[in-house]
Amino acid sequence: MHTVLITGATEGIGFAAGCRFAERGHQVALNGIVPHASMQTRLQSQPASVRQNLHYFEADLRQPANIEAMITEVESQLASVDIVINNAAVRQFEAVEDCTTDAWDAALSVNLSSAFHTARLTIAKMKENGWGRIINMSSVYGLRAAVNRVDYVTTKHALIGLTKSIALETRAYGITCNALCPATVMTPQITARIAAASDNQGISLETAQTQYLATRQGSGRFIMPEQIVAMMEFLCSDAACEITGAALPIDGGWTAES
Repeated sequence: MHTVLITGATEGIGFAAGCRFAERGHQVALNGIVPHASMQTRLQSQPASVRQNLHYFEADLRQPANIEAMITEVESQLASVDIVINNAAVRQFEAVEDCTTDAWDAALSVNLSSAFHTARLTIAKMKENGWGRIINMSSVYGLRAAVNRVDYVTTKHALIGLTKSIALETRAYGITCNALCPATVMTPQITARIAAASDNQGISLETAQTQYLATRQGSGRFIMPEQIVAMMEFLCSDAACEITGAALPIDGGWTAES
């Protein structure tokens, strides 16, 4: 069994991944910025067999010192980290000229620099153990651009570059580093946006969903968190030991259109 660190894991993809790895018997360190008491309440919804393997570490990833402290605490309470899933992300929906310096700096820190720091702080132990997995959550927007998302598009592209660099430096040590590039995932944030569109336009949720996907996935279907988690599990298996430095789309063929 392994020790797994997942950033941005209080809901959505990160939380789903944490529960799946915990269900498999791994010790999972969930990271987020919600208060500890609130997260403990959420963990109570999980079966005891899963909950006993889930551990919450509150840390604001905008500051490298916080990341260093979190890694130290995880190693102290659990063990050295074998699997890192860099899932934390922030984004703005603004034109370039309207994106504030604070928003830009936050995106660089959370979406990109935090992945660098978790990697640099865990790779040495992975090398000692002769095994490790780093999965960076990029996006379809790491493979293509879109308007009014300059911070997100830039950092998700850069995350793929970071992935490739780490892969080359660690491939001789039993470590792999890959990026996943999902398209529109059914997460609480997306659900809320669709519900708002439904209310604002006076249309059904089904119609709002269809409209939302029309300019995105040609499959007409959302990517589900469990589909992404299944890919994470595969990348952590022995069968995927020679897959490294890849940017893997999970997008219903969206990027194949361009």
